[in-house]
Amino acid sequence: MIGTRYLVLSFTYLLTTILFIDRVAISTAKEQITSEIALTDTQFGWILSAFALGYAIFQAPAGAIADRYGPRVVLTGIVIAWSIFTVFTGLAWGLVSLILFRFLFGVAEAGYFPSCARIIYLWFPAKERALAQGVNLSGTRVGAAFTLPAVAWLVASAGWRNTFFILGAGGILWAVVWFIWFRDAPENHAGVAQSELTLIASGRGVSAEKAKPLPAAVLWRSPNLLLAMGQYFASCFTFFFSITWLFPHLQRTYELDAVQTGFFAAAPLLGGAVGNWVGGALVNALHRRGHISNCYGYVAIAGFLLAVLGLVGTLTADNAVWAVAWLTLAIFGSDMTLPPSWAFCIAIGGPHSGVVSGMMNMSGNIGCFVSALAFPYMLGAFGSTDQFFIAAIVLCLGAAFLWTKVRPDQALNERFIRA
Repeated sequence: MIGTRYLVLSFTYLLTTILFIDRVAISTAKEQITSEIALTDTQFGWILSAFALGYAIFQAPAGAIADRYGPRVVLTGIVIAWSIFTVFTGLAWGLVSLILFRFLFGVAEAGYFPSCARIIYLWFPAKERALAQGVNLSGTRVGAAFTLPAVAWLVASAGWRNTFFILGAGGILWAVVWFIWFRDAPENHAGVAQSELTLIASGRGVSAEKAKPLPAAVLWRSPNLLLAMGQYFASCFTFFFSITWLFPHLQRTYELDAVQTGFFAAAPLLGGAVGNWVGGALVNALHRRGHISNCYGYVAIAGFLLAVLGLVGTLTADNAVWAVAWLTLAIFGSDMTLPPSWAFCIAIGGPHSGVVSGMMNMSGNIGCFVSALAFPYMLGAFGSTDQFFIAAIVLCLGAAFLWTKVRPDQALNERFIRA
């Protein structure tokens, strides 16, 4: 019999895929949008960054809300909200409206991954959490990879406005089913057997559905959390290029048509999906073998070094095939770092996993905000993409160093974690 916790993971995996389809569709439709509304590349960069900014600044508040009120209600609300703003994107009439709608879309999406961290804390034993995170996060890459060729076809067939209307409807349907079926704690779900409850509780420590508020001072004074935030900035700076500027960059540089570009641009994202699975599986394997203090750092450092290798190779590529091959390695490596990052936040945050992971994800999406603007501005200033990739190399090397300083055995604050 399949454990109910795996059905929960299937639900969140599906939603992760939907989330990134909704997110990446705007890059796929860039040429149609900029042509109809008469936007420059830098103006479009601000539209992409508006999402990242809204998404970043509401991470910690959304995580705290998920910790306090539970992911069933919170996740239902945010999915409906982001689906509404997906529809509103299709109603935009100019630069200002697109910036506003994408900012609000980012605000609405902000609570998703912190809510998922809370779900994985409540529904999975410690030894399974990293792989569960890796599987769930891989949906972001599969969703984006599916989007690039499929939405390119949908935009060409139905128009970019109708595309966003269709995508918004899918999220609302998911939210309704989730609210009916899911429960915040496995103890309250009729489909969970006693043997599964025992397994889940073995590594969780407490079973409370709601956590007391965690003082902000505890978060900002934690060296562990600050290190996690720093390395996640680098990871997201590197990855965000693949869902924002990679499609138009390949299309323009190598003179490809939209559908052909979509298939090329999907490869790094699929590499990222595999990287998430590999990273999660390696952390779990090391954890089972007793390397509890080092399992996160070993995998994350290896991932960042692979990302550096891929980015260096990108600087030497002279055709679309080699450019995509090296970028696939880079995204594979950077995405290997995600499962250890999120599992680390759960390890040090415990019942406050939502707000802790929200803080890390806030920093990461500030990296996304910077990345979306850095690419067009660097290209305009230097006439080359090399400077952007060199910046990503430096950040990844710095992130690998930060992982040598983390202490997974030190919770944020034992007194508050027990509260």
